[in-house]
This record gives sequence, structure tokens and C-alpha cells, in this order.
Amino acid sequence: MEKERRIIPPVYLLMTLVLMWFMQFVLPVFRYIHEPVAYVGIIGVLLGIIMAALAAGMFKQAGTGIRPFDEATTLVTSGFYRYTRNPMYIGMILMLAGVAFLMGTIGAALPVLVFILIIRNNFVVGEERFLEASFGQQYLDYKSNVRRWF
Repeated sequence: MEKERRIIPPVYLLMTLVLMWFMQFVLPVFRYIHEPVAYVGIIGVLLGIIMAALAAGMFKQAGTGIRPFDEATTLVTSGFYRYTRNPMYIGMILMLAGVAFLMGTIGAALPVLVFILIIRNNFVVGEERFLEASFGQQYLDYKSNVRRWF
């Protein structure tokens, strides 16, 4: 069993937003997107919120653990889970990418890449092992038919 995670993905999301703000205003690096084009980032933020919320709702509806490495009682494979094994994480990434686009600087975009690496290395890889141990061939079949990200 994986060790208990003290810092869960939404905390990393908030920490990344703070780091993006810091990079934007304290250490600004090359502005590549200007208003009004930058406002397109709002679409990414909204899509990300919707995707993450709907995906989390599907876990709640299925009665399975939503926190990483909570007991998995059901393998959710419908909705967004038909297309990606990680729609909650993709929703968070879309939110961050939308904010980075709104800010329009390279400095604000760099923490998004760090977030992706943290989520992949600290959660996704372990969750895949955990789900394989919990659901066996059912998860392996799902994994072979549905991509990790997109």
C-alpha cells in the first residue's frame, strides 16, 4: 500500500498558482501573449474546473475514494474516463494552463510544467500500480485501451 500523502493534488494546484503569481509579478520573464488575446485563457480555466469537478463527481457517485490512494471500490471507466485515465489531473492542468495564458509570460508558464512532473511522479505512477493491484486484469484491460493523459 502506498504511504499516506500529506499534500494532495489540490494543494499542489494552489502552490503552483502562488508560484505563477510570484513569477509573473516578482520575476517577470518575457511576455508573449497580450490582451485581449490573453483572455482566451479564461476558456482553459473554465474547462478545467468543469472537467475536474465532473470527474470527481463520478468518483463520488460510484462511492469510491477520491483522494489519491484511498480505497478504490470501483473502477470508473465512463464519462471523461473513457478518453483519459486522469481527467481530474487534466482538469487541473487546463486550469493552470488557462491562468498561464491569461498572465501571458514564460515565467508564469514554467510552474505548470513543474506541476505536471510532480503529479506524474508523485501520484499517477503510484496510482497505476495501486489500481493494478486492486483490480488486476480489469485495470490492465482499461489501461491498454485508454490513454494516461490525452
